[in-house]
Amino acid sequence: MSLVSIIMPYFKKESYIEDSIKSILSQSYQHFEIILVDDEISDQSSKVLKNILKLDGRIKLIVNKKNLGAGQSRNEGIKIAKGEYIAFCDCDDLWKKLKLEIQLKFMKESNAEFSYTGYEIITDSGENIGYRKAEKILDFEKLRRSCDIGLSTVILSKNLLDNKNYEFADLKTKEDYVLWLKLAKNQIKLFGLNENLSYWRKSKNSLSSSTFQKLFDGYKVYRIYFNYGRLRSLVYLMILSINYVLKS
Repeated sequence: MSLVSIIMPYFKKESYIEDSIKSILSQSYQHFEIILVDDEISDQSSKVLKNILKLDGRIKLIVNKKNLGAGQSRNEGIKIAKGEYIAFCDCDDLWKKLKLEIQLKFMKESNAEFSYTGYEIITDSGENIGYRKAEKILDFEKLRRSCDIGLSTVILSKNLLDNKNYEFADLKTKEDYVLWLKLAKNQIKLFGLNENLSYWRKSKNSLSSSTFQKLFDGYKVYRIYFNYGRLRSLVYLMILSINYVLKS
């Protein structure tokens, strides 16, 4: 039975983290470890996470020496991960009970190194406000125009991340988008399983809800991480933004 390492960076998610952790602990597939990364580094986060550790012996904790952001915190978690597979869940998102079981079965039957799924969108209070489908396969050209992969739905082979070129970017948002694009550009197949297996919480106060930050980081994805010229970067940023609005 394959071990799954679940990476969860923590920053001011006190209201949601217990529900998030419990959604993982209640999985039908139980061979996993949870790696929490404290990126808040405060007395309050220490208190919250120490209580979380009491829930299950498979939960491990890393405390960053300084605030790194979600992407770099995931990179730190991956360094100590022991699983054959790596999964991600943000500390305000939720998994459905069969998430790991269904997705791992799909990956093994498809010989897939990377998979993602559809997911529901919920508010801070848990109200359902939307749904995102998952395409069967996303290639680089499609992904470059529209970021359609929900981070908390992703499972990938740990072997992929042994390559130092494949890590989360040093951005406040879209840090995961850079990694998915790099994988796709290097012909790694990004398999989509169009089943609703997760909930993504659209929080009013999250960085992912900041339009300016998303635009700023979106430009940097193309300009810095893929070395596009200024005009080309702006064009792709415009396409990305239009597709985001069309999905909303």
